[in-house]
Amino acid sequence: MADNEIHAHPFADLIGLSVDTRSAGSSQCSLEVAPQLLNPHGVLHGAVLYALADTGMGGALVPTLDEGQICATIEIKFNYYKAVREGRVRCDTTVLNRGKSVANLESRLYAGDALVASANGTYAIFTPGGGKPK
Repeated sequence: MADNEIHAHPFADLIGLSVDTRSAGSSQCSLEVAPQLLNPHGVLHGAVLYALADTGMGGALVPTLDEGQICATIEIKFNYYKAVREGRVRCDTTVLNRGKSVANLESRLYAGDALVASANGTYAIFTPGGGKPK
């Protein structure tokens, strides 16, 4: 399997997250709100929305990588706007800037037509064991 192909994702499977579309520079993923994903207040847990954005960002960035490269999250800034209690949540992600070793991405999360959260992430791009000084 090439590095830019979809790999098994046990955590995504656990929460019911699906990568619906992905291409070099963009992706869309989604999940159905389920009782086990709610916090004690009956609202979709913020970590689930974060997982959608983080996975969407990886899905948009991986197809841009060269053979042997991988990416890893450096940081993500997240804004929550509306509580989600039911239905399907969709995450649309776009690569804003891709340099040689760092990329910046944006995700927007929707419940129906309502924007419920947004995220801006910075990712490292590197080749594992790629000639790092000792």
